[in-house]
Amino acid sequence: MQDKPVTLAAVAGAHGVAGEVRLKLFGEGLEGLRPHKSFNGGALTLSKVRSDNKGGAIARFAEVADRTAAEALRGTTLTVPRSALPALEEGEFYHSDLLDLPVITDTGEEIGRVCAVENFGATDIVEIEKPDGKKFMVPLTEQAVPSWDATTLVVSADFVDS
Repeated sequence: MQDKPVTLAAVAGAHGVAGEVRLKLFGEGLEGLRPHKSFNGGALTLSKVRSDNKGGAIARFAEVADRTAAEALRGTTLTVPRSALPALEEGEFYHSDLLDLPVITDTGEEIGRVCAVENFGATDIVEIEKPDGKKFMVPLTEQAVPSWDATTLVVSADFVDS
């Protein structure tokens, strides 16, 4: 899990003509992005970043010289190794830690994999995809998800969508 790449932002497009890009920020936003200078295994080196005052950011990368190169990055995600992120307190987690985990019930039945983690305001919700492709959501509460670790997420059988 320590080397698993974690996405902090995505390039939304070019900004201006000098090679800057607009970023859509994830997680802790600009403050979560600032401590990192190298992304995507060293392919992109951040030389400057500032807020766009709209919840995103404007960034310049050493490897991007002009608008054409900046536009070519549209859709590129900016990742860092999981080990480069701050340590977590008890009970905290990064959404990426849960993605793609096998899911079993508290009775041991295999039911699928975590395909998304969402938060619509009240609590985190895990979306689980069954082997047949059907998906269902479960709140990330102690009653619904009694435990998880680096290898498995356990869901109470009462919350499994049949």
